[in-house]
Amino acid sequence: MTGTRDEGERDEGHERPPGVGDTTVEALGALTEALESVERARGRLYDFHQLTGGADLTLDRAVELLRTAGHASHADLVEREILGRNVIPGCWTYQIVEAYDATYYRPFVEVEARVRRELVAGRQHLYEAEMKEARRTHGHPDHTAGP
Repeated sequence: MTGTRDEGERDEGHERPPGVGDTTVEALGALTEALESVERARGRLYDFHQLTGGADLTLDRAVELLRTAGHASHADLVEREILGRNVIPGCWTYQIVEAYDATYYRPFVEVEARVRRELVAGRQHLYEAEMKEARRTHGHPDHTAGP
């Protein structure tokens, strides 16, 4: 079949280096899985940041409409108590994102990469690649080892 890999070919960029044991591959899989969860949490933190910021900007319209409707004291209340308010003491959401990135996210990414670099020459997704190899149907054009 033209354009497909022969069933004997392997995805060399995802093969474990010589001497690397099953437990190491499993440990790296768990480390990467944890990092993937952190990536998702970081995305939700950005959701929180953008949703909260969007809500704060929408308050401008609410304050304007309250004033237009003759509710100046209520407009003042919203403007004074909520508009531009810190979401936690001393911080807007962008400061929470920055602190998370500096304190947790970047160090996690760096440590995960270092461990992979030192143990398996930086190769990624070895656990998944081996699972793919074990589950694919050799010779099937939609089950090739790699692109």
